[in-house]
Formats: sequence, structure tokens, C-alpha cells
Amino acid sequence: MVARIMAGKILIVEDEVDLVFALEYAFRREGFRTIAAHSGVQALAIAEGDAGVDLVLLDLMLPDLQGTEVCRRLRASERTRHLPVLMMTARAESVDVEAGYAAGVDDYIIKPFRMQELVARVRAAVRRRGPVVRAAAAVHASV
Repeated sequence: MVARIMAGKILIVEDEVDLVFALEYAFRREGFRTIAAHSGVQALAIAEGDAGVDLVLLDLMLPDLQGTEVCRRLRASERTRHLPVLMMTARAESVDVEAGYAAGVDDYIIKPFRMQELVARVRAAVRRRGPVVRAAAAVHASV
């Protein structure tokens, strides 16, 4: 087996347990670390408290908060505003996609999706995040 370089840490926010297991398996095979939240409130607590999260994979339909509200709160927080957020949902109407982008998501993935495409999108978002986070850290260090 080929050793993989750790690719980052993904916060998976999804209330369907079987899908969480499948996502964790796929991302771990690709060298990512994962942590799961099954509600919006739990996701916000993890993202605010865990500096190691590199990306949030966010379901739209959660039991307590809509994914768009979770995204708005992530964007409003100094600690989490630079995290890439990829929303995944079965809602494919243009109004839903527009609402996701208006809330601040970086990408919108419609279920059902091909796992390899999702992994590729996540990998690209984490790769793009690197320079932004380093620049933000430099600004905070100089203040």
C-alpha cells in the first residue's frame, strides 16, 4: 500500500449516518482526516473550537439549522470566515443554488454525486485555501 500525505482535515456536517460513514471512508482513503457533526449547532461548535479544520462539507437540510444559516454564521466569525465551505444537497433548483452562494458557500454539490468528483472538488478547495490562510495569519501576527 502506498503511504499518502495527510491532505487536511474535513468537517463533515451531515445528519444521514450512512452517508457520513461513506464520506469518511472515501476521504480517509485519500489521506484526509475527518470529523463529523450531525447538526448545525454541533458543526459550529467544532469549527469554532478546532483550529485544525481545513474545510467544511455542509449538508443543506439539517435537523436544527439550515446549512445556509450555518454557513452565514461561519462567515460572520473571525475564526472561521476563511474556511472553504462546500454545500451538498439534493435540492437542485436554481433558487436553492443561488441561496447557497448568497450565504457564502464556495461550491455547491448536488446529491447524488460521484464520490471521486466530490473528493476532487474538496482537494482543490483545500489547495486554494493554503495561500489565503497564510496571508490572513500574517496580517493577524503584524497587528
